[in-house]
Amino acid sequence: MASTLGSSLGQALGIAGYAAAFGIGTLFLTAGLAKLRSRRVFPGVVANYRLLPPALVGVVATLLPPAEVVIGACLIVGIGPAAIPAAGLLLVFAAAMAVNIRRGRSHIDCGCGRSDLRQTLSGTLVLRNVVLAALLLPTLGQLPSPGSAGWWIGLASGSALYLLTLLVNALAALAKGPLAIERNMR
Repeated sequence: MASTLGSSLGQALGIAGYAAAFGIGTLFLTAGLAKLRSRRVFPGVVANYRLLPPALVGVVATLLPPAEVVIGACLIVGIGPAAIPAAGLLLVFAAAMAVNIRRGRSHIDCGCGRSDLRQTLSGTLVLRNVVLAALLLPTLGQLPSPGSAGWWIGLASGSALYLLTLLVNALAALAKGPLAIERNMR
């Protein structure tokens, strides 16, 4: 009985791990690709955080997008150890946002990769990144085999996580956008 319960828990954690890996991997992949498409303006976004010496801004702006693409692709295909740099980046991003919010600089763009939907810094974004980093913990365990029922469940759940994150981000950005501000001024 105990081994069956342990096995079931292990399978559930594996499915949750792959769901997180797929959903967050897709976020990293799409964010990295968007930053590559906006590579002329991305150094300005990095510089706007005012956390790096000017000599490192270009280096970070050049290396971060391809790193996000590689980390995202690794997570999507189920390479569990990619969760470590992914969680690390999410926590660094959360810390950078928190520092700027504390400095009173919440008006700057988060640089999350969606240049068509500018999103200013907020405690919600900080919390989002911390939660996403925590969701990656089960990814370090045994993930389901590709093509198995658990893998398909993880894929569907990860897709839902990705879409839900996009929806929440879009709603949060729209709530702070020009139309919302104009509506609140009436």
